[in-house]
Amino acid sequence: MSSIRAVILEHVRGEGLPPYERPRSGAPLARRDGTAVHGRTGAVTGVGEDGRVLWTHAFSGRPNAAHVSDGRVLVTTDSLEYTPWGHLGPALLLDLADGRLVAELRGARGAARDGGRFLLGLEGYGIFETREYDRDGAETDRWPSYGHYVVGSGVRVVEADRNTPTNNRVVRLLPGGGVTPGPRLSDPQPPKPVVLPDGTVLVLDGGQVLAVGRDLDTAVLVRLKDLSGDRAIRTLRWDGRDRLVASIAEPHPADPATYALDTWTLRLSHGGPGVGTAPSPAGAEP
Repeated sequence: MSSIRAVILEHVRGEGLPPYERPRSGAPLARRDGTAVHGRTGAVTGVGEDGRVLWTHAFSGRPNAAHVSDGRVLVTTDSLEYTPWGHLGPALLLDLADGRLVAELRGARGAARDGGRFLLGLEGYGIFETREYDRDGAETDRWPSYGHYVVGSGVRVVEADRNTPTNNRVVRLLPGGGVTPGPRLSDPQPPKPVVLPDGTVLVLDGGQVLAVGRDLDTAVLVRLKDLSGDRAIRTLRWDGRDRLVASIAEPHPADPATYALDTWTLRLSHGGPGVGTAPSPAGAEP
């Protein structure tokens, strides 16, 4: 892992809505090989570069994410009705050229690999696993891990078990179902991580940002605040250049519908080792 520094440029504290991770309105779920995959309640649609609808796959549910690999698209969905798995809907493996259903699978979170392969993970009711499927929907591997997937030179997972206390780690998945354990996490439900061009993964773990390298080597990049409970809602965003924005919303004890919202803007740079410390907000004790 290259040496990364983080300097806090700004810290704003106020009240506001939690920083939920929402897709951009009107944006496609995925785009590849001249086809944009759009989703709406009841349908997944392939749209060409000229705006022409190439195909539509209708189903009962709501698409939430899509992943494309080698002529296949995996679409994870939400059910419109409450089921024993909550609002989890089927995961649809479709042909990218014509929208044909290749296989109907089960999983909450997915990722694309090369050669038409996909990762599909599921957690809850004693299940905590990731399966790999080929372009025809046949299972080719399985691991006892689940979370946010980072696919590059292999697969790393920022685990999310939703347990208190948590057993989460950042891990690497190995062929044949093996798992290499990396750093422990204190957070039962970490938000989506940021992946830098050199492969470093930035994880907002509780109130601190960790930098995890390809070999699972780890450093505390910045400490933002101590969290008093496990109900905080957090996001971590990167502008693609040198700015990182971390947001933490904590419900007020007397009014859980009202949130105290802290937002930090950080500048990232490469250099010697360094750990940032959040400045105290105005009017607070240092």
